[in-house]
Amino acid sequence: MAFPATQIRRGMVLVFEGDPCRVIEFRHHTPGNLRAMVQAKLKNLRSGSSFEHRFRAADTIEKASMETHDLEFLYQGGDTYHFMNTENYDQLEMDEEMLGDNAQWMQPGMKIQAEYYNGRPIGIELPNSMTLEVVDTSAVMKTATKNASSKPAKLENGVTINVPEFIKVGEKVRVNPSTGEYQDRAKD
Repeated sequence: MAFPATQIRRGMVLVFEGDPCRVIEFRHHTPGNLRAMVQAKLKNLRSGSSFEHRFRAADTIEKASMETHDLEFLYQGGDTYHFMNTENYDQLEMDEEMLGDNAQWMQPGMKIQAEYYNGRPIGIELPNSMTLEVVDTSAVMKTATKNASSKPAKLENGVTINVPEFIKVGEKVRVNPSTGEYQDRAKD
């Protein structure tokens, strides 16, 4: 379904040069006596690269038909990650390049959402928080408080994040996998 470029909105996914691209930012611009245009910052969902493009107001844009499916991560074999569609039990594979920075957060049994374009997965969305155990960090300081400085801590999945000084080895912490930031201590 084609629509005019003036109807571009943030978060929209459109087809640009054959690839699905998400609109990160846009600005409708009408300079004096010149024709109106839309300056948009786009992110190619297939390659992950960001770029800017100027659309004329008269340009027609094709909206990408995206589907989302719930997937469960099963296991990793080399650089390949195996998933199962929880709706129809189909199994599919994604490589480390397709997952990008999200690959390090994958754990067996983890539920994620995948965006599909033309029947193929092109990106995934991780949960807002994950509970992981701290396996290595420096010793606890007696004077540590919640607002004190932070220290690096290695989690059970091998990712290193910054945690407050009072966190000990063996404690479980909640982490936002999208940003890699410590949220709080996990309550059992």
